Amino acid sequence: MANKSSTSTKFDAPLSHSTNKATHNRDQFFVWREFVWGAIAGAFGEGMMHPIDTIKTRIQSQVLLSGSQSQKSIVQMVQTVWVADGLRGFYRGIAPGITGSLATGATYFGFIESTKKWIEESHPNLGGHWAHFIAGAVGDTLGSFVYVPCEVMKQRMQVQGSSNSWNSAIMKDKMQMKSGAEMYGYYTGMFQAGHSIWKEQGLKGLYAGYWSTLARDVPFAGLMVMFYEALKDLTEKGRQKWAPNFHVDGSMEGLILGGLAGGFSAYLTTPLDVIKTRLQVQGSSTSYNGWLDAMNKIWKTEGAKGMFRGSIPRITWYIPASALTFMAVEFLREQFNKKLDDDNMQEVTSLSIEKPKSSFKEVTKLEQ
Repeated sequence: MANKSSTSTKFDAPLSHSTNKATHNRDQFFVWREFVWGAIAGAFGEGMMHPIDTIKTRIQSQVLLSGSQSQKSIVQMVQTVWVADGLRGFYRGIAPGITGSLATGATYFGFIESTKKWIEESHPNLGGHWAHFIAGAVGDTLGSFVYVPCEVMKQRMQVQGSSNSWNSAIMKDKMQMKSGAEMYGYYTGMFQAGHSIWKEQGLKGLYAGYWSTLARDVPFAGLMVMFYEALKDLTEKGRQKWAPNFHVDGSMEGLILGGLAGGFSAYLTTPLDVIKTRLQVQGSSTSYNGWLDAMNKIWKTEGAKGMFRGSIPRITWYIPASALTFMAVEFLREQFNKKLDDDNMQEVTSLSIEKPKSSFKEVTKLEQ
């Protein structure tokens, strides 16, 4: 009995230790690979939908740049960009756009998967949709330190178009009449834009509209993941009730539900996006002295219509962009997570088999 007991002790200890270690490594890696999937998905969605974002930015900036209350429609703005700058005009600012989306996509999805379960367990009263809202909001906030400077560069490059458009006498005259001075020089690329803004305005210029960006993105990010998880729960309940044998492809579910969640969230936060865009585009001219001043002036001069200006292209951008982003995340999870989990399980199995054999041989030698 004594020998059997000692064998059991030597046999179980390495197995438990190796299993826990492998499980810990697997859980730790699961967190980090969500950051990678989020970064890839965020950049993918931004790259695909950048032309629509360019139209949205230009529509929201018309009053500031031209000083005219006569606004162009979406079709007219598309024609304007095409005639003046061609296809390249729609893709101005794509480099800082993708860079910012890499950062915010990584922190958004990585932080959501890392913390939502912890929030639910440590704060049961914040479980469910509130946990999703908080995780999404905090994750997006972390990405803002990289995203906001990239957004400033991206939007200024978007409204500039080609160098001929920006440097035209008509454009200069209109901006001089509006602000009393030329807003800023033409940016040839992302790094030149960042250096120029830093030289002229310092850190304040690169983080122009930072708080207005957070005021927009924190509720947007929280609402989007909350809507997405709620729609997933609703879809799952409906499937179990009406079609229990029907298999839902994760990528397709992400495409549809992600698009709906992004569309709802985008419309509700459009006024916050208008304020943010105006503050970031104005440059060194001071048409608006902060977030509250911008909100008051836009409401007084343009009313509710001004606050929701660009809502259609914003929704048009966010529905497919969110759909593609969530689809990409779900696709990457399906394609790689299972393989990585299987590899880790094989590692655990290998450790479980090798360690007991070694221990058993040692005990046998002692018995002999």
